[in-house]
Amino acid sequence: MKAVYKNLLCFFLKRRRITVAIFLFLSNSLFAQKYELIIKGGHVIDPANGINRIMDIAVSKGTIARIAVTIKDSSEKVINAKGLYVSPGFIDIHTHVFVGTQAGLFANGVNSVSPDDFTFRSGVTTVVDAGTSGWRSFPLFKKQVIDQSRTRILAFLNIAGEGMTGAEREENTEDMDADSTAKMIRQFPEIIAGVKIGHYNGKEWMPFETALNAAGKAGKPLFVECHLPQYTLQEQLSRMRPGDIITHTFENISERMPIIGEDGKVRSFVLDARKKGILFDLGHGGAGFWFDQAAPAVSQGFFPNSFGTDLHRFSMNSAMKDMTNVMSKFMALGMTLEEVVQTASWNAARAIRHSDLGNLKEGNPADLVIFSIRKGQFGFMDSAGKSIHGNKKLETEMTIRAGKIVWDLNGLSAKKPEQ
Repeated sequence: MKAVYKNLLCFFLKRRRITVAIFLFLSNSLFAQKYELIIKGGHVIDPANGINRIMDIAVSKGTIARIAVTIKDSSEKVINAKGLYVSPGFIDIHTHVFVGTQAGLFANGVNSVSPDDFTFRSGVTTVVDAGTSGWRSFPLFKKQVIDQSRTRILAFLNIAGEGMTGAEREENTEDMDADSTAKMIRQFPEIIAGVKIGHYNGKEWMPFETALNAAGKAGKPLFVECHLPQYTLQEQLSRMRPGDIITHTFENISERMPIIGEDGKVRSFVLDARKKGILFDLGHGGAGFWFDQAAPAVSQGFFPNSFGTDLHRFSMNSAMKDMTNVMSKFMALGMTLEEVVQTASWNAARAIRHSDLGNLKEGNPADLVIFSIRKGQFGFMDSAGKSIHGNKKLETEMTIRAGKIVWDLNGLSAKKPEQ
């Protein structure tokens, strides 16, 4: 097409004797590539595409338009990211964001949090709500929170029809229906990422099997929260399929067996489950992360597949805090910067089966985070009140969601005041 336009211009030049200046003006206007946003000179880390170097990124119409060593084309806005890191927006696959007015509840309640209030400041552009809603309450969740938020919100659908509404209703097996759950998922396949089972104190395997059945019918993963004291961890893992996810990986509480055995090693059946293809989410929360589990596991190369923070009203004010704190904590435990970025982006995207997220492929949504690494002495806590120290801490400078700047800590995008 460009050749056709140029031929036409040349034709009019000869026939109408348009000046060279006008020709150049028309050519530049017609063929200059104009972007809405260019991020220049940042150290790009995109594990999915094997990128780990200084590059430029151009954004147009909410998507990644181009990524190259140097982009010289014009843009409405240019962000100077020299000395900073740029990566895909972080993905938190374990949150509770079905916020509402109900006291003491997570579903439509005050124990959940409004996502936009907490996500962007820590570089998170996508969250997955971990079963706060069920097939009965999901339409309200979608209307009230998902459709009103700038954060991309996906969901694991609780096998309990009303979701997380307290023990009495969450443990009502009569309200656990595989067909109704699968039907709701098929209505919203791009939003509902899978099925969640958790918070059940009975001895029957019916809830677990019903959730597994629903996930199978919908072709989605099962998300297992380990608050199932009558089921041993080994039994749960033995029933799960490749691609299913278990959370609270580094928990050490009385109601479940920890992953580290008395010999200080990751238990063999846990390693077998990973080989089988089962994914292990962090699920930090307020009580879900213990250094006596995480430290030996990481030292043995057993990393979490995703950094689900278990974000809710209580966890954000405890040892968890936010995604960048979690990532920094694991760097202090021995993971590299590239490994924590991959865990928070591409690994999480694959776990929820969204290959369009967590990477910077051209044409994908322009969900990006620009961050710095502060150096000094920092303390990181676990759920037992113990701490370790590290010398690096990630800090989110800017978050871009669907091509729009939604968080700018130090005014990278701001205009300088007139002198």
